[in-house]
Amino acid sequence: MARAKKNPKTKTKSRVAKVKQAAKRRPVVRVLRWVAKYAALLVLLAVLWVLLYRVVDPPGGYYMLSERFRLGAIERDWRDMDEISPHMQRAAMAAEDANFCDHNGFDLAAIEAALSANAEGRALRGGSTISQQVAKNVFLWHGRSWVRKGLEAGFTLLIETLWPKRRILEVYLNIAEFDAGIFGVGAAARHHFGRTAGDLSLTQSARLAAVLPAPQSRNAAQPGPWTRKRARSIAGGAQTLAASGRADCLG
Repeated sequence: MARAKKNPKTKTKSRVAKVKQAAKRRPVVRVLRWVAKYAALLVLLAVLWVLLYRVVDPPGGYYMLSERFRLGAIERDWRDMDEISPHMQRAAMAAEDANFCDHNGFDLAAIEAALSANAEGRALRGGSTISQQVAKNVFLWHGRSWVRKGLEAGFTLLIETLWPKRRILEVYLNIAEFDAGIFGVGAAARHHFGRTAGDLSLTQSARLAAVLPAPQSRNAAQPGPWTRKRARSIAGGAQTLAASGRADCLG
């Protein structure tokens, strides 16, 4: 049985339609390739930036710079981890992130508790870990936009992947604000107690950690009743972390 011959005009129309469709897709493909290329470049730059700060002490961040302009000057005295009292290290964990050694940057239990409290209208601190706070204060800006939150999550993952826990806490303790314009535990120890970061007692460390949620309205040297109570709780938590081995990632 002979096959029916295809009409040449039909074949030509089909080829023309395919060419037109391909021409329409071409700009979209170019845009997608451009986006993918520059997205990969941005990721690479972020990785290199985080790797740099693993060995080079961060000069500060957007918030620290803004406070320098607002106040005219700030105090900061970088202290390596070996120069910071172990009491202060554990007090920061007890106050801000008791599961610091166990999570990969995100404390899901703390996030769930914060969301639940917010939904019920109860006052509760956010579920941000120390790693997330480092990501925000070193690489980003303060704010509540979804864009910033997304970038924070990305930098948190990079920090947890590329830095040891000891380095993460070291950077945190050197960028945290302990009073208006007083950044880092080195400057805070001198400002509040007239001593070095390595000489801080458990009580002094707990009082410094207790002001972290609101450093410009609380005083570690002359704490009010709430700050004293909070500091006692932090001191107990720091001792528990030491006794239980939950702070062993600090070395």
